Amino acid sequence: MGPPGSVARDLNDAALGGAGACTDNAGPFFPPSPSMTLAALQAFASNNPFLSLAFVGLTLAIVYHEVSRLFTGYKSVHPAALTALINREDALVVDVSPTGDFEKGHIVGSRNVVMSQFDPENKALAKVRELPVALICRTGATSALAAKRLVKAGFKQVYWLDGGIAAWQQADLPLLKGKA
Repeated sequence: MGPPGSVARDLNDAALGGAGACTDNAGPFFPPSPSMTLAALQAFASNNPFLSLAFVGLTLAIVYHEVSRLFTGYKSVHPAALTALINREDALVVDVSPTGDFEKGHIVGSRNVVMSQFDPENKALAKVRELPVALICRTGATSALAAKRLVKAGFKQVYWLDGGIAAWQQADLPLLKGKA
C-alpha cells in the first residue's frame, strides 16, 4: 500500500467499498441487483391491468404472426434476395398489379397477370410448378394472397417480394416503363 491519497490506496478502497468509495452500486464493478420478483410483477399487473393486458395481447400477436409465417409454404424476400433468385435460379417473376400500375413501372422480365385473372391452374403456370416463382405487386399485400393460392395449388418454390415495388424502388433498383 502506498501513502494516504495514493492511487493504489484509492483504487483498493473503491474496489472493497472502503472509505471514500462509491457505495451507490452505480459503478462498473457493481452491477445492480435484480429487484423484480414475482410479487413485484403481480403487484404491477394488478395496479396496471390495461397495460398488462396490452402487453400480453401484443406478445401473443407477435408470437402468432411469427409462427404462422413459418408454416405458410411461401417465403418473403427482400429486393436483393429477389435479384439473386432471378439471376441464379431463373425465377419466373409474376406481377399481379393492375395493368396501369404495371405500365408505370415493373421489374425487368416480369409478366403481368391481373389478380382478377390470376389462376394457379393455368396451363402456362403448370409448366413451372417445380421452378421458383416470385410474385410482386405495388405494396406486397396482393402478391402474398397470390402466393398463398400458388402454394395451395401445389407449387413448391413460391416467393413474394416483401414491400412490393415500393421496396424495390427504395432499394434503388431499376424499373421498366410501358408494356412488357
